[in-house]
Amino acid sequence: MSALAISTDQMAAVNQLLEGATPQRVLRWAVAEFHSRLTMATAFGAEGCCLIHMLAEIEPRVRIFNLETGYQFSETLELRERIKERYGIEVELVQPELSVAEYEATHGGPLYRRRPDQCCHDRKVVPLRRALAGYDAWISAIRRDQTAERARADVVQCDGRFGVAKVNPLLTWTRSDVWKFIVANAVPYNPLHDQGFPSVGCWPCTRAVAEGGDERAGRWAGTGKQECGLNVIGQPA
Repeated sequence: MSALAISTDQMAAVNQLLEGATPQRVLRWAVAEFHSRLTMATAFGAEGCCLIHMLAEIEPRVRIFNLETGYQFSETLELRERIKERYGIEVELVQPELSVAEYEATHGGPLYRRRPDQCCHDRKVVPLRRALAGYDAWISAIRRDQTAERARADVVQCDGRFGVAKVNPLLTWTRSDVWKFIVANAVPYNPLHDQGFPSVGCWPCTRAVAEGGDERAGRWAGTGKQECGLNVIGQPA
């Protein structure tokens, strides 16, 4: 089924069916509905690692990719290798057209310092559009309680920016739910989470957070920015 062919009534019915369903049930629905035209994007966050664990049991052939901006922590890329060893799933690295050196030379230095929105667009959003070409749906690991923007999301929604359906299996989970699942299933995770980084993005724009602080506070700290643009609802990509 193409996302663009799903009517408003059909989308409402799907969400009524899946609201409150377990992530595994949502994933099984997505696999059955979209088959080989389903893909998943992961930044190797705790939530994404949970979904990889579930997909390894449900349908390990689903293509999973990571947007490799060139600015990721070494711990993040090392986690990719541990996931491959554990599940036999090799997460594809999708890279921007320009290397970090080429990109910074073009813009007279690191653009993340002056125009972080543009940097995220060029090194995440544009590669995501390319990665989704030929697919009908993509899986994300967002939760409603993370940001006000994500609180507006549905379990399944039409992502008109990319012309595909977007499936959010963990939407109703909490941070506690995520870590209970990781502990119960010995899911590999980023060691930076144990060093005060509840959310991990690119190293220049990610900071540790004080214990008990908002889990997104370390992303683009001090800028007021909370989203890279991948999970913004209703805006053009």
